[in-house]
Amino acid sequence: MCGFVGAFDLSSGGKPIAEGLRDELRAQVLEMSKKIRHRGPDWSGVYTGNNAILSHERLSIVDPLSGKQPLISDDGKLILAANGEIYNHAEIRKSFEGKYNFLTGSDCEVILPLYKEYRESGNFGEMIEKLSGIFAFALYDSERDTYLIARDEIGVIPLYQGWDKDGHYWVASEMKALDGLCDTITEFPAGSYYDSREGKVVQWYHRDWMDKPVIADDGRTPEQCAGDVRVALEAAVKRQLMSDVPYGVLLSGGLDSSVIAAITARYAKKRVESQDTEVAWWPRLHSFAVGIADSPDLKAARLAAKALGTVHHEVHFTIQEALDAVDDVIYHLETYDITTVRAATPMYLLARFIKSMGIKMVLTGEGSDELFGGYLYFHKAPNAEEFHQESVRKLGKLHLYDLLRANKALAAWGVEGRVPFLDKEFIDVAMHLPTSVKMCPGDKIEKWVVRKAFEDMLPAEIAWRQKEQFSDGVGYSWIDTLKEKTSREVSDEEFSHAADRFPINPPATKEEYYYRVLFTRHFPTASEAKCVPHEASVACSTATALKWDKMFQNMDEPSGRAIYGVHEKAYRRPNA
Repeated sequence: MCGFVGAFDLSSGGKPIAEGLRDELRAQVLEMSKKIRHRGPDWSGVYTGNNAILSHERLSIVDPLSGKQPLISDDGKLILAANGEIYNHAEIRKSFEGKYNFLTGSDCEVILPLYKEYRESGNFGEMIEKLSGIFAFALYDSERDTYLIARDEIGVIPLYQGWDKDGHYWVASEMKALDGLCDTITEFPAGSYYDSREGKVVQWYHRDWMDKPVIADDGRTPEQCAGDVRVALEAAVKRQLMSDVPYGVLLSGGLDSSVIAAITARYAKKRVESQDTEVAWWPRLHSFAVGIADSPDLKAARLAAKALGTVHHEVHFTIQEALDAVDDVIYHLETYDITTVRAATPMYLLARFIKSMGIKMVLTGEGSDELFGGYLYFHKAPNAEEFHQESVRKLGKLHLYDLLRANKALAAWGVEGRVPFLDKEFIDVAMHLPTSVKMCPGDKIEKWVVRKAFEDMLPAEIAWRQKEQFSDGVGYSWIDTLKEKTSREVSDEEFSHAADRFPINPPATKEEYYYRVLFTRHFPTASEAKCVPHEASVACSTATALKWDKMFQNMDEPSGRAIYGVHEKAYRRPNA
């Protein structure tokens, strides 16, 4: 996973910046770029122009030898810093044969000829729609002294923007690069672009399912829907296996990671180099699981790995090791959200082990719960309309929670995470399924359509295993200890003044207060605090869904064990 820093609008009154100031700003950009070098430890590059400076820290996944960045167009007039993967780059390259001279094998280079094609019309939304992948990029047009900033549809790849006291505009892959320089810092919106000629952020990603109150039945049977899911997800995984370096899969033993691992195991054996030639990707597929010894996830992952034939690795951690890592996790994740910190800490420890094995990319199961209503609180949805609208809300917030966790916890050690469930084409297939097929009233198991689609590829114990949130599955004692520790370390007196100390998003629990103290040490400004999401939740719900069940009222507990009558090991009912 790469990282970049961009500085724009550096000149004053249309005049080139003075050489001394340019050198000073270049040095500033390099210092900022060092803060995110963990994202791209393989190579560093910098472009310095009269009105823009771009730096890049590279994690080389595709074309390790010639694909260093910033990338320069064939005429030398366009400069690109990108973070992510363009899965359909080979098709786009082919469309520009004879029209553009590619200088590298980098998948991201296709953005340059696409920009040339759409520069006159300015229809950059149509341009970005042509990209199938995960990405954030900054492109500087030195000939016209304009720039284009963009982020992928769901926000898999993080991106922040800021403005300093001199009015310079900055973008960076992580907030920490902007800390101490920018007076105002905000997250760059997912699914959007900024064209400096227009001077406004434009949402390029919009779908009809976002506006529909519900997805009506269309004549397909549940089994037919399951078949459509299977075909589309297999295609998504196959697209995302694009890699010139060793890769693996995260395998928690839950349904989603096991499905991705099963498909990967099938397609990882061979890749087609041409119509007549097949070569091996890598000799064996490695899978990785993390947890406290004998935790639910480790047991399930062991079973799944044996069935799939992966080379499986278990990473055991102790409660103390995880507690020791929390401060580092908050620094890398740039959040004080309870759910994110709880789940990110084991993933952060796992990523370090994966990196030590020479693996640079892993496929994960993120996104399935949002697409299919897999969180246990979806059992309480009162009707199809509420179910569908909550799913849309969850997808819109995903970049603030699970995707932020998965990206930054892995990137902290220079590992890239890919998310086939959030493949742009697959999202449309999943979100156009009739809502009735996804619903799980009463005792019906959540995500039935996904389980049915892949039940023949997995052991029954995995295919029909109840949803277990990652922070629970690594070992229930992890969350229980966090709650006990933070309750002891934050006094009642301190907590009573939480709103005074933290007027922006006042902590609702002692656990959140504890994380907020650590966060503020690293990120002390008000605008940085505002970048973190904050809403009441039960089992990862949005605040809107709290009205679904009277027992959800006045609750603020993200664990799946908070769903009474659904989770097999639920917390005791209040006053029970």
